[in-house]
Amino acid sequence: MAPGLGPCYIRRMSTALNVPALMTLEEFLTWDAPGPGLWQLIDGVPLAMALAGWTHGIIQSTVASLILNHLDEIGGPCVMMTNPGIIPAFRTNRNYFIPDAAVTCSESDIGVPGIRHPILVIEILSPSNHAETWRNIRAYMLMPSVREILVIRSDFVSIDLLRRDAEGAWPDDVATVTEGAFTLTSLDLTMAVGALYRRSGVG
Repeated sequence: MAPGLGPCYIRRMSTALNVPALMTLEEFLTWDAPGPGLWQLIDGVPLAMALAGWTHGIIQSTVASLILNHLDEIGGPCVMMTNPGIIPAFRTNRNYFIPDAAVTCSESDIGVPGIRHPILVIEILSPSNHAETWRNIRAYMLMPSVREILVIRSDFVSIDLLRRDAEGAWPDDVATVTEGAFTLTSLDLTMAVGALYRRSGVG
């Protein structure tokens, strides 16, 4: 071992050397990623995702349970998934995104490693993942099936909602909600802002 370098440093160097510089989607899906946690494929480059914090996890589980309960009540083909792999419409062989949650109503998305037809995508935003998250959101907007994108802040109470209009176009900017309630028209579901943040400690 080199002088002054502890075993943790050596392990990190070894892990880094095991990450390929570029991969196809097929290679990525069969790759044995080093260490714990989730990985995304961004333009052919495998990137590790930061582990979600406590607040992030509480908000994720809360919004998932609210949507799952609603889908169970109305029935139908739509399913809710947390941390699904999404294969975007652009450069499909070089990208694999992992949002916090998504809803798909397409049978072709069931039981496969990456979904291609989500109608709703949900991201939980923190200061540390701001740029990465909005980069992915722009890719979701290119997917014809996506009707809405819900962005929930984890550091203060604020929700950004992007929704296609009747002609299928996205708005010039997001609609931000900080109190009251909002409606996900893709699911015909109205949720109170406060309900998403209960038990999260954010207020």
